[in-house]
Amino acid sequence: MTWNRRKFLGAATGALSAPAVLAEGSGKPRVVVVGGGAGGGTVARYIAKDSDGAIDVTLIEPSQVYFSCFFSNLYIGGLKSIDEIGHTYGALAANYGINVIHDWAVAVDRVDKNVTLAGGQVLPYDKLILSPGIDFIEGSVPGWDLSVQTKMPHAYEAGSQSQLLRAQIENMPEGGVYAMVAPPNPYRCPPGPYERISMVAHVLKATNPTAKIVIADPKPKFSKMALFEDGWATHYPGLIDWIGEDFGGGDVSVDPDQMMLTIDGEEMAVDVCNVIPAMKAGRIAELAGVTDGRWAPVNSADMSSKTDPDVYVLGDACQQGDMPKSGFSANSQAKVCANAVRGSLTGSRIFPPRYANTCWSLIAVNDGVKVGATYEATEEKIARVDGFVSQVGEDANLRKTTYEESENWYAAITADMFH
Repeated sequence: MTWNRRKFLGAATGALSAPAVLAEGSGKPRVVVVGGGAGGGTVARYIAKDSDGAIDVTLIEPSQVYFSCFFSNLYIGGLKSIDEIGHTYGALAANYGINVIHDWAVAVDRVDKNVTLAGGQVLPYDKLILSPGIDFIEGSVPGWDLSVQTKMPHAYEAGSQSQLLRAQIENMPEGGVYAMVAPPNPYRCPPGPYERISMVAHVLKATNPTAKIVIADPKPKFSKMALFEDGWATHYPGLIDWIGEDFGGGDVSVDPDQMMLTIDGEEMAVDVCNVIPAMKAGRIAELAGVTDGRWAPVNSADMSSKTDPDVYVLGDACQQGDMPKSGFSANSQAKVCANAVRGSLTGSRIFPPRYANTCWSLIAVNDGVKVGATYEATEEKIARVDGFVSQVGEDANLRKTTYEESENWYAAITADMFH
């Protein structure tokens, strides 16, 4: 499939069919969106655009520039510049009248229906949409916490962490060791750590061919495993060692001061250590009281919280069923949510939910692979209907086409989020 903007925007939500139902004490209904990524940016844009000004939309995002986690591995691999994965919010304000506030949301009062910001501002809402991404579970990798992320970066929130990891790779000594501590399920972007390994290998093959890559993985298998292992054998023979659960990959600790990694009791000196800890919903979802301790359970029909019908949770932070935590998933969920929220507040038509996901990964230059599926809303969860995955041994031209497809998708989704 070749993506273009027209095709990507095809999941439109329809036009208004009824006048706005005004919220009590307000000139028009108020929607507050917390988090400006693939979920939050998309849902804010679609609600504002499709309501044609009938809904007041405020987007809370602390970062003035959004660096996409998707495609950040290509930056680490030297195939993209940092500017190519960075996006700003000016068009959302200028084109759709969205009130963009760069601040942290620090509290949610679901009784009085307001959000408090770090700067002290209190924002009332009729509907609240949380799309805060991930936080890390402290202690999930013994010896690692956020205080040592400059020594052992996670780079799973893109931007300065991506730049740091890339610099560390470029400054590895000849014949040095790059180690990754992979995360346990579920986590953001299931193929992401292994695409990163591919991009690190791409750099080291060219600049430091006697170096070694070691992956300590608590899982017995991982997304697109056969494709990655075949690609590594083809492009980077002898460079990558994967140590899975059966060989002690889940028994790991680190010593950032000594730059040591311990796997199943065996110490290893490393030059770069990319620690990707276990993940949970972004902190504001927990503060809002809509998580089960790790993720935020939602209703499959509209992404509303199972705790509060006026709160919605999108993307990596939610627990919804079979969809992976990905930028594509968050964008797909955002369109369903936007239609449901707009319909609830204005009386416009609410369409049946449709969900889809595709995750592309780059193994080497022009060697792209993908996995994806379509989903439906059931009473219990968002359930997988059917899917597809690239196959080992595909023609080089097909792999190149798959990579080009991912480039078209990236252009389309970032336009969908920010323009």
